[in-house]
Amino acid sequence: MTRRKPTRRRRLRNAAVITGAVGALVAVNGPVVGAAAADAYTSYQRDQAGYKAEHGHWDTVELPEEYRAHAIHAALLHNGKVLLVAGSGNDAQDFEAGTFRTILYDPATEESTEIPTPADLFCGGHAYLPDGNLLIAGGTRKYEVLAGEVTRSAGVLTVKNESRVSGINLPEGTEFTRDGKTYRTTEDVSVPPAHDMSGVMWMAGQQDVWIEAEEEGDGYDVTGSEQFQLAGLDAEQARNLYGQADSITRDKQDYGGLDASYEFDVASERYVRTDPLTMSRWYPTLIGLAGGKVLAVSGLDQHGKIIQGDNEVFDPATSSWTASPELQRYFPTYPSLFRLADGNRLFYSGSNSGYGSDVEGRQPGVWDLTDNTWTDVDGLADPEFNETSTSFLLAPAQDQKVAIVGGGAVGDSEDSTARFDVVDLTAASPRYEMLADYPSPARYLSAVTLPDDTTLLSGGSVGYRGNHQSDLHLTNSFDPETGALTEMAPNEVGRNYHSTALLLPDGRVLTMGSDPLYSDADDTVPGKFETRIELYSPPYLYAGDRPAVTGAPAEVTRGTTFPVSTAGAAVAEARLMRPSAVTHQTDTEQRSIALDVTAGAEPGSYDLGLDAAEGLTPSGWYMLVVLDADGVPSPARWVHVA
Repeated sequence: MTRRKPTRRRRLRNAAVITGAVGALVAVNGPVVGAAAADAYTSYQRDQAGYKAEHGHWDTVELPEEYRAHAIHAALLHNGKVLLVAGSGNDAQDFEAGTFRTILYDPATEESTEIPTPADLFCGGHAYLPDGNLLIAGGTRKYEVLAGEVTRSAGVLTVKNESRVSGINLPEGTEFTRDGKTYRTTEDVSVPPAHDMSGVMWMAGQQDVWIEAEEEGDGYDVTGSEQFQLAGLDAEQARNLYGQADSITRDKQDYGGLDASYEFDVASERYVRTDPLTMSRWYPTLIGLAGGKVLAVSGLDQHGKIIQGDNEVFDPATSSWTASPELQRYFPTYPSLFRLADGNRLFYSGSNSGYGSDVEGRQPGVWDLTDNTWTDVDGLADPEFNETSTSFLLAPAQDQKVAIVGGGAVGDSEDSTARFDVVDLTAASPRYEMLADYPSPARYLSAVTLPDDTTLLSGGSVGYRGNHQSDLHLTNSFDPETGALTEMAPNEVGRNYHSTALLLPDGRVLTMGSDPLYSDADDTVPGKFETRIELYSPPYLYAGDRPAVTGAPAEVTRGTTFPVSTAGAAVAEARLMRPSAVTHQTDTEQRSIALDVTAGAEPGSYDLGLDAAEGLTPSGWYMLVVLDADGVPSPARWVHVA
């Protein structure tokens, strides 16, 4: 059910009112009011037509209170609505209560709908399917427990079964012992029998399970490779069935992944269950492959362990996942991946969200999926600062260039970089090259590519999760043709960890979320998740009349030319903009494809040519935009590419 519209913050627009109020209040209250007056005057300046035409403009929107969900995942659907997925929203109490949320927000009508959410999809991954539905997989099985809150020694036990005859099912609460101390499993576990390794040897069947000491306090920690016995077995059974663990301690326990998998059906506006993942995943990356299949990589498993390169593929024809050992490749969590135009290779920019080895899987490179080979891409400045960095495919996608901006040191370090590098992946030996630094060191930058080929970079923070009130009220436009950064109107709402941003069909940019640890400069007051929305209107929205697409086919085919009719100024360029599905600054979808433009026989008619490469323009829904000679884009029209 749709509800009432959001409220907008009022702005002072009358110069006489502002200056009159400023003079009177400053005379009475001195410097405090003087600062407030200066802010009011700055706001007034930013509302002027000339300023907007050069720098753009931000509006702040607050949804009705009942719809202020934590926008940790955001995806633009082909009906123009934005899917905001919170799941438990990084709130342990909501997780324990089973309170999982999804909001469907319509920027055109400013109405919101609550969508029943079947599982905790918080920190899963997502990718579009060819029909435009959004595949969402992974999520949260358990929340982290900090070291000071862990009272019982616990960890992962690998249960091994050397029986060649049968597997075994062990229920939750099964007891294992070591040195007279008892530990219990916290979940059911099924252990397969031993299997023959090509006639050479037998390999024990094994399965991981979480165990916990029966008592609190000291004496139950286990480090190093130690064996555990299953209680109640005779001697022969004990030889075949036992446990092995490297670390049963009261150390911090990481988040655990979920094997959930759903399609969000755009037509019915509901989640539809698919077969589950073959492995539970928290912080995975999903990316489309040839034929509409989807690859899932990385993540933490159900016990909080980094997945060691075991990847899997979803087939929309069967709505099922299949383990893909032929695509073995280790990455840290949420690796930033880009599908290249040949359709067979993926580029890993180096950007990631941190969990995993601080050495392995950090090297940028090109991954050839035809034979699972890897080619390093070197030259990246500050390579130790790739966590929470931002990567994006420059427009148009035909240029096959990727940028990486900002980032921080491993873990919760406060160190960050202003590095801004670009790699040309069409080069014989691709290598990152340095551009001018970003105006500030930054983590968590949002990057949204616009129809005029520029990319809007906004928000972020200097420190980890905005610590020390280090959020950046800074927005820049990047021109890929010149390599120049131009300062635009600054974002007014701080955006750090768990922030998202995407392009809307009308040409505006929607930004949401932010999850600071603290809300004060001394890092003593707990932070609060940011639920306000900001909408950025780029300068092209203040450039006068815009061209318009008045007619276009509902579906177009790669490698063909299709007719469109337009109104307004003559069309100079045209783009297909793939909608975003973004979380943790990871967006494998966003791309802008240039179309060939040929004037038709009738005024306002044009033929647009689309490249044949499926890797360049994966099947699915796109926003068709035409631009005039001044780079002013039309509102978008949705078309389906097959």
